[in-house]
Amino acid sequence: MKRGFVVIMLFALIVNVNGQTEDVEFSGYIKSLQTVINPSDQTFLQDEIFTDNLLHNRLNFAYYPNNQLNFTLEGRNRLMFGELVKLMNGLGNSPNRYAEMLNKDDGFLDLSESIFYGNGYILHSMVDRMYVDYTINNWHFRAGRQRINWGINMIWNPNDIFNTFNYFDFDYEERPGTDAMKVQYYTSPASSAEIVWQAGKDWNEMAIAGMYRFNKFGYDWQFLGGYKKRDAIIGAGWTGHIGGAGFRGEATWFQHEANLKDTTGQLVASVSVDYMFPNSFYLNGGFLYNSEGTKGKASRSQMFMTNQDLSVKTLTPSKSEVFLQMSYPVTPLLHADISTIINPFDGSWFSGPTVTYSLGQNLDVMVTSQLFFGEENTEYGDVGQLYYLRLKYNF
Repeated sequence: MKRGFVVIMLFALIVNVNGQTEDVEFSGYIKSLQTVINPSDQTFLQDEIFTDNLLHNRLNFAYYPNNQLNFTLEGRNRLMFGELVKLMNGLGNSPNRYAEMLNKDDGFLDLSESIFYGNGYILHSMVDRMYVDYTINNWHFRAGRQRINWGINMIWNPNDIFNTFNYFDFDYEERPGTDAMKVQYYTSPASSAEIVWQAGKDWNEMAIAGMYRFNKFGYDWQFLGGYKKRDAIIGAGWTGHIGGAGFRGEATWFQHEANLKDTTGQLVASVSVDYMFPNSFYLNGGFLYNSEGTKGKASRSQMFMTNQDLSVKTLTPSKSEVFLQMSYPVTPLLHADISTIINPFDGSWFSGPTVTYSLGQNLDVMVTSQLFFGEENTEYGDVGQLYYLRLKYNF
């Protein structure tokens, strides 16, 4: 079944080669990402340097038979090889542990597969968008694997309850999707109501939630409520401006079904302010709060290797986090950016400087780092430093 989707994607490529028509769209990219990893001194790998290599191809296919209906199919293929693959395989009981981790698909359909692999290489293929859209008057229906984008802030999204993304997985710009049915009704040009049912193999894997968006007092507001993984959920968010600066916030409360009559739930909330100066210098600052987080050391180094068990409730194991970002277009072709995350309780922190340069139409090169610092068993202290060189071609 999964290999059938590879055939469909190849068919989309053939359509593109023979010329796109008005009712067919095809796009994608090819990326080469080279990585050097310097593990933290707190790990058993402290005296070793590792390399990793990734060839990443994405294919996006859409078919529009008429103005009301469209079909979308998108996926990615990744060839990973090098010392990191060997390391990940060596950390478990299985000689193919990394391939088995990548094969895990939390959706109703299993659309993730390691096509071939060995001790030091993996070719992995995944379909992360596969849905049909139908629009009639003020109604919009979408069924299949899709992204339910309820988040507002740029880094931490407590309202994004269906498909939380890993900020440190920067090479996955599209972010995860979920298998769901969405029904949306536009009550006015500035307001809408929608309900989403997430498919699952049993009740504990299913979810259902609704959201209402509207504009009032110069702000866009949203309110949501629903049920997911045995939690009753309510949340809210806003987007607006203060003195020319963007001002955003969102919060979600999770209450386990066994404790509906008490206040033992979990609150996850974030707020951010961003401002663009006349010379295009950009500043962004954010704050994340987790009521169930710790004020002590918050180790979670495994999260950076995999997106498993990632959810709104696990955005951070800490009570709070602080985010800062600065970016500036040095020239029309050269863009510089640096971001920082700080855990104020255990003193660990992250820094991510990035430089991107356009080599030509649809071709750019990026040099970036993910630098983690802190004491042993702190949130960012057990990772180390990672250095990346990426070449990307869009088509």
